[in-house]
Amino acid sequence: MTDQAVDTSGPATAAGTEEPSGAAPPRFFGRERELKELRADIERAGLDTLAGRKTARARVLLIAGRPGSGRTALAEELTRGLMESGDYPDGLLRVRLTEPGGVPVPTERTARELLDQLDVTGPPGADGDELSEMVREALAARSVLLLLDDAADAEQVDPLLPDNPDCLVVATAQGPLTGIPGVRPCTVGGLDAGSAVQLLARDIGQVRITVDPRTAETLAEECGGQPAALVMIGGWLATHPMASVADVTKQLHELPDDDEQSTGARPLARAFRLVHESLPPPAARILRLLALAPGGLADAHTASALAGCSVSAAQTTLDDFVRLGLLRTDGAELSQYEVPGCLVPLLRALLADRDRPAEIQLARARMLERTVRQLQSCRAVTEPEGSPARKKLAGLPRSLRFPHPEAAAAWLRIHRPALLASARIAVEDGELDTLARRLVAALVRAMAAHQGTEAAAPDLYGLHGLVLAVAERRELPREQAAALLNLADLDARTGRTKEALARYRAALDAGRAAKDPYATGRAMESVGGAYAELGDFHRASDWFGRALAQRLTQGERADEARLYGRLGAVHTYAGRYGEALRNWRAAAAGYRRLGDLPAQARALSEAARVQEYAGRPQESLQTCQEAVEWARRAKDVRLQAALELRLADTLERLGDPAAARLHRGMADRLLGEKGPTYEIRSASAEN
Repeated sequence: MTDQAVDTSGPATAAGTEEPSGAAPPRFFGRERELKELRADIERAGLDTLAGRKTARARVLLIAGRPGSGRTALAEELTRGLMESGDYPDGLLRVRLTEPGGVPVPTERTARELLDQLDVTGPPGADGDELSEMVREALAARSVLLLLDDAADAEQVDPLLPDNPDCLVVATAQGPLTGIPGVRPCTVGGLDAGSAVQLLARDIGQVRITVDPRTAETLAEECGGQPAALVMIGGWLATHPMASVADVTKQLHELPDDDEQSTGARPLARAFRLVHESLPPPAARILRLLALAPGGLADAHTASALAGCSVSAAQTTLDDFVRLGLLRTDGAELSQYEVPGCLVPLLRALLADRDRPAEIQLARARMLERTVRQLQSCRAVTEPEGSPARKKLAGLPRSLRFPHPEAAAAWLRIHRPALLASARIAVEDGELDTLARRLVAALVRAMAAHQGTEAAAPDLYGLHGLVLAVAERRELPREQAAALLNLADLDARTGRTKEALARYRAALDAGRAAKDPYATGRAMESVGGAYAELGDFHRASDWFGRALAQRLTQGERADEARLYGRLGAVHTYAGRYGEALRNWRAAAAGYRRLGDLPAQARALSEAARVQEYAGRPQESLQTCQEAVEWARRAKDVRLQAALELRLADTLERLGDPAAARLHRGMADRLLGEKGPTYEIRSASAEN
């Protein structure tokens, strides 16, 4: 395909067909009966009320209809009116329960999306049960309207239902949600003839309808009254001003039906086929390739990479598709285009029929490679001027560069759903694992750079899981160890210590298989930390000892000193004061050799604490004085003040309150305007 823009459009409307400029045409037509039924259903007494019981859960309204029937538009119109009424002051929450193509979205993801909308952070790695419970807890004291779009079954909806009758749930689905009591589906079919013709007139102007109203009604019948089909045919007529309504009606009628399609799905399939066949070949190919867009979301870069054309040509073509009713967009500055879910199966079938598998795989690879470069640019813009990353950024095409970190952060925020979907799809595909690994790594770095590891932890947990899946499939023990360590760290931070321990031990096995000393040492130390957190200090000291032995053979002095400290801590908690004192002294000596005076002072302070626990107060006093001196040399005022307070406590226990007051006064003078001091704590847990 050339880099020239693909022109699939003519004038937006034919001369003399424009609507008056005073008001925008309405975006919703018909469905008065359905809206009335749904509003009445809100007030209808539920089964609990009829049985004399207090309603315990939110009422559920179900709008059932096939894809393309306008069920989502009806739900949106209903919720818009309900929000305007002010009956739900805590707002509207919305989540889609089925991916483009029909795959149900796991409860873990839908619950997390709802929590994000509620500004509640779900713990990384939490399962669907825990997160859905958090959703129900968050909604227990709120009055919200919840729109659950495109539910596959009742099992998806039930965990998300608020235990609060002040909330209302509006769900859309293809059929009934058997298993949820008290739900009467409002089934939607085609639009009535008058509303269908109005929908056509919105796109092509009233004049072309007025000259042949009967044919317009016949066209609406050929479309089965389905809004998705009517929008596409209206868009086609709008971009072909010389074509009459009768012409397109005849073409649509003469198209053969696909016997594999159900009767109700055939009008949409025929309308789509007519529009697709009328496109220039390059534009038709771009449209088919949009079936590969992750999560059904695409922008100009996605389309450009898929088709191998310029970004400007792709942008023009996407805008043409919007006018044809083939795509939707919110019109935002950093807009994404959404492929309607009802068209995704049709696009995938056409792609498989018209394009060779090798070409499809190449298009997917180009899209992933473009995404990787965008993510690298997104992260690089946060680096300092003159850094290697910024120099590399300058060599990228202008279309891939971000002018400043704020623009990159906005892009990452807006494209986050598509980026996460892209990573999932790339890993599940299994044919492009090298690109998938690069994509996940770039996404992890970009999120950490712009959001911070704590804020991005829920997403990072899922991404590390994807890395683990690829590493296991490709038998890459080094990457497997890294992924397991990252996942275990997040488990440990969220209190899942036993799960973290299992992963640390698995990481140790993978590190040994890879002959990676860093991974094995890190895993052994982390296993020790997990045992310490569980209160098993005997096993903790054993694993810290193993990690220390490895560090000693490698001459890693900083790690040696840290591990001596961790050993000192667990021996202290276990009451083995002799071992604890020896390890804290060794840690202090290690920090002295490294020139880390503050760390040396802290290690000596812990040694003084152990001596005090062992009933040797005089020795504790001397060690604490030594720690104060090293803190003074380090010019760490807050640390010195904390040690002065520790010294004062020791003197009081020795029966010298006058000296204790002197040291407390010294601590106060040291702090001055520096603010409060901090407590000196050991490496692993509280005393």
